Amino acid sequence: MKVKSQREVAQSCLTPAAPWTAAHQAPPSMGFSSAKEMDETLAEFFRRTILKIPMTEMMTILKTWNFLSENQLQTVNFRQRKESIVQDLVLLCEENHASLNDAAHLDIIYTQFHRHQKIWDVFQMSKAPGDDIDLFDMEQFKSSFKKILQRALKNVTVSFRDAEENSVWIRIAWGTQYKKPNQYKPAYVVYYSQTPYAFTSSSRLKSNLPLLGQALTVASKHHQIVKMDLRSRYLDSLKAIVFKQYNQSFETHNCTTSLQEGSLGLDINMDSRIIHENKVEKERVQRVTQEIFGDYPQPRLEFAQYKLETKFKSDLNGGILAEREEPLRCLVKFSSPHLLEALKSLAPAGIADAPLSPLLTCIPNKGKNYFKIRDK
Repeated sequence: MKVKSQREVAQSCLTPAAPWTAAHQAPPSMGFSSAKEMDETLAEFFRRTILKIPMTEMMTILKTWNFLSENQLQTVNFRQRKESIVQDLVLLCEENHASLNDAAHLDIIYTQFHRHQKIWDVFQMSKAPGDDIDLFDMEQFKSSFKKILQRALKNVTVSFRDAEENSVWIRIAWGTQYKKPNQYKPAYVVYYSQTPYAFTSSSRLKSNLPLLGQALTVASKHHQIVKMDLRSRYLDSLKAIVFKQYNQSFETHNCTTSLQEGSLGLDINMDSRIIHENKVEKERVQRVTQEIFGDYPQPRLEFAQYKLETKFKSDLNGGILAEREEPLRCLVKFSSPHLLEALKSLAPAGIADAPLSPLLTCIPNKGKNYFKIRDK
């Protein structure tokens, strides 16, 4: 495996591309059409993948990868410049005859550690009426999924890595009929076996979504697939919402413990009647908030979006808006680093009345943070 120097890589990136003719060699691609191209492009793929791993996580990720032995890792000086560390690690990968699939596994592990850097969409599948529940076999799922993609698209690479809770992470490098797969812009799918849900990283290649949906549906033995109105950077929170893995039994929450005056931030020199009124109201707000949101941490979402479509209504005759046939449209978006916890704190902080609107509190229960509101 030949490893390019930093200067050679920089020069190759700066060299303007010439039109391809029969006299030219085809540019190196991640499809590895010849041994020489495979060596150079695979080494560069390893280099870029290792280079993006933070030094604080380097050993953890490499040990999780489990491709290089402990003895090999001990030969690397991790106190030197990162570029030199990467060079040494790539040479070790060469010694072990690393393949494209090995590099893809390393990239999957890095993405698992940094899953919040991607935006995840949720897809829900369903079976046809009367369909029997089939026994699920993960290896059969992988084989079927891969075959469907490769039969429909010549240039595509698919890699799998089993994970916790009977889930599998799927890495897909898309190409076209004429271009090799782009290993630097893969799509990811996380599927939990024997469930109707799949989580996919958002991709710019929207044209491949129907094919991806077909592969998921057939391989998991479902009949139909739809994209849910649910999206977030926090994959674990999306999973908690669709699998109902948080306490949603609101009726069982009973606030019987009386709040102490000190916890209410009340001035002991105030009129006792005012103190009593404030205390009763604060206890009510606390009780209502707990009944709606529970006393557990909320799933983490960054936003909720509401699209309103309504026709203009007025008791007065005439006017420009009264003659308008198209509905009025409005978009409202609530954003926060932790939206549901922020909503939960509004009423106790005195910023909003309790209870909040069901449009705000129904997000986990309905499993969506995109809403369309139309006239009935």
